[in-house]
Amino acid sequence: MDNSKQQIKKTVKKHIPKDWLCELRIAYRIVMEAVNDIKRTGIVDLVIITTMAAILTIFGVLFRFTLSLSTFTHELGNVLEISVYLKQGTEAGIVKDRIKSIDHVQRVTLKTKEESWNSLKQELGLHDIINPLPDTLRVKVDKPQNIQEVFGKIKPIAGVEDLGYAKELAKKMQVLTNVVNTSMVFVIIISAALTITIINNTIQLVIQSRKDEIEIMRLMGVSNWYIKTPLVMQGAFYGFVSAVIAVIPLNGVQGLLQNVHKFFLIPTPVYAQNIVIISLLIIGTAFGAGGSLLSIKKHLQV
Repeated sequence: MDNSKQQIKKTVKKHIPKDWLCELRIAYRIVMEAVNDIKRTGIVDLVIITTMAAILTIFGVLFRFTLSLSTFTHELGNVLEISVYLKQGTEAGIVKDRIKSIDHVQRVTLKTKEESWNSLKQELGLHDIINPLPDTLRVKVDKPQNIQEVFGKIKPIAGVEDLGYAKELAKKMQVLTNVVNTSMVFVIIISAALTITIINNTIQLVIQSRKDEIEIMRLMGVSNWYIKTPLVMQGAFYGFVSAVIAVIPLNGVQGLLQNVHKFFLIPTPVYAQNIVIISLLIIGTAFGAGGSLLSIKKHLQV
């Protein structure tokens, strides 16, 4: 029986001509309902927006810091190389070709023992001493996290006497990157949980204050979306305004990080600030609207 009623209702709706002026009036009414709901909460609005802004600020700062750290890691990875020392009499070209065929190897350059010895003699002022240095291959790996894998594959190659790289630096870079990425995940989860909880409590108050009005609308046959939309818009408004406020301290962090990049002569990530701002606006609005939807589902059976 219910299915038959739904089918009849859909059929009737299809044959009703659309009145665009009426649609605009409904949209205006929904917006005004959202505005009135925001006014009803009064001082609670300030508390909600301030709390959400603080949460989003922490997220934004950590996200911006992560982008800079990724740039630092990438630049340090570009200068991080494996030094391969060859045995006396080894054909350097053969070893070089074998290393080039290893996965994740970007570039292999040869520095002969004569070149190394000439540089060392000029630096230390040495003369008339037999050259004790071996031929050396400089191996550039695509990513710092792959350096240990490449290191292990080069070691057993015939003609390789010894090899080494800045192992501690590579480990510290990897650990720092993992810590920041893990922190980002935790901050997103905590931000979502806190934001949804705050919005949930606020929307619950609004629902309680409009309980009789909502019940009357339901008895009159008002569509569910007409009741839901102002509440969702209210949550989205809180999230959006909080994100806008969170951008203010983020500008100060941006200036500080730019100075750090200049000091270490490492370029600032392209569009990093714009990416963070857009992410804050999207996440803030989405979390606000999402919190409202969950609250509606929990406290309002429509």
